[in-house]
Amino acid sequence: MLRKKKAAEASENINNVTTENTEQNENPLADELNVNPQGETEEAPAAEAPQLSPEEKLKADLVSANDKYLRLYAEFDNFRRRTNKERAEERQTAGKDTIAALLPVLDDFERAIKAMETATDVIPVKEGVALIQNKLKSILTSKGLKEMDTKGTPFDADIHEAITSIPAPTDDLKGKVVDELEKGYLLNDKVVRFAKVVVGA
Repeated sequence: MLRKKKAAEASENINNVTTENTEQNENPLADELNVNPQGETEEAPAAEAPQLSPEEKLKADLVSANDKYLRLYAEFDNFRRRTNKERAEERQTAGKDTIAALLPVLDDFERAIKAMETATDVIPVKEGVALIQNKLKSILTSKGLKEMDTKGTPFDADIHEAITSIPAPTDDLKGKVVDELEKGYLLNDKVVRFAKVVVGA
């Protein structure tokens, strides 16, 4: 009987220890997940962003502004170089269309010179030269060139260059162009060559 009683007590002690361990380890992940006894998960406090001092903030703004300035300067420099290159190319080819249009006139002059070497009649040669001249004038007119009409017009220093003055043949020619020594030309209404004239005094 004594042995049975001791065995029963030992068995009861073992059951008590097992029950306590089970209650303590009922949820082994509870501590890691910060679970409270009611089963609600507690969030870990978020890490706060570091606060910059006024000096550090100013330094950061300065670095950002300097970076933007360098980028803008690089873009402007590239634009300037590209524009200069395009302008240089335009200057080199500005007269390309006009020169190409004048090449047929040059060909006509070469043919006329060859014809004059064996020509026995002057009249056909003169007619050929007149045709070439008219062709040249037509091409230049199509490009915006215009002859000045100066004789009998009032002297204008903006378009005329007075070579000399002579007594006016009539009173109505005083202060006007009496004679023209060299034609003046306008290109799209802008003077490309002043007319050299004689003015009546």
